[in-house]
Amino acid sequence: MATKTTKRSTRDGRGTRISAPLTIVMWVVVLIYALPLIWFLLSSFKPGSELFSYPLSILPREWTFQAFIDAWDRVDFARYFLNTAIVAISTTVLTVFFSACTGYALAKYDNRGTRIFFVCILATTMLPTEVILNPTFSVIRDLGLYNSLAGIIVPSVLTATGVFMFRQFFLTVPDDLLHSARIDGASELAIFFRIMLPLAKPILFTLAIFSFQWRWNDYIWPLIVLNDPKWYTLQVALRSIVGAENIDWPILLGASVISILPLVLVFAIFQKYVLNADVSAGLKD
Repeated sequence: MATKTTKRSTRDGRGTRISAPLTIVMWVVVLIYALPLIWFLLSSFKPGSELFSYPLSILPREWTFQAFIDAWDRVDFARYFLNTAIVAISTTVLTVFFSACTGYALAKYDNRGTRIFFVCILATTMLPTEVILNPTFSVIRDLGLYNSLAGIIVPSVLTATGVFMFRQFFLTVPDDLLHSARIDGASELAIFFRIMLPLAKPILFTLAIFSFQWRWNDYIWPLIVLNDPKWYTLQVALRSIVGAENIDWPILLGASVISILPLVLVFAIFQKYVLNADVSAGLKD
């Protein structure tokens, strides 16, 4: 017994000696990545005269909220927030729903046609976004969706990433669960909405966070589709702050910080569902 205890203590000691340096290295990496973000956030509380004063300092010498006030008044954030929220929320809801439907069909209705369709969907991930901008714009223009929020929403409804995530998850759900539900008289829609979607809740919330982030930060496509400033999203509006020669850095920093607050809020609300959800609920051991 004493020998086993000694061996266990030796292994614990070795594990501690190995994990301690790795932990230090990881904290150093975290600080390296966090430093620009911390500098960006703290700089938004500095007056313009302090941003480029020498020597540079991370903490503001004089704390001020004037940059946020000026940004809100001059950039018309209420309108741009509403436009961006409509695009992000609508696209997220549609993306999650249609990705779940497509992933379920590809996972549980297995035949040659669905397999070919799945390969075609995955093939789109090998195409850079820039390659499909021109044909996508042509389709949106011909549909009469140019210079409208619908022109931003429609092309982003279905993503290969979302379909792949749901398909791989639904493949792990035993077919016996579906057969039992059919024997009990459940319809296909009831099986999908009352059994499959609740089981896929972790995937649902994860894709929702990603989709909301993608659409909220999208810049290239809204810049191409939107021509009227009243339909601008936040990222396009922020670009208008940057002049040809002069940049109002305090306003740009304040507006940028305001624009990321919804992303932080969404993640803070939904991350507990992603991190704490039981992914294997309802599955066989």
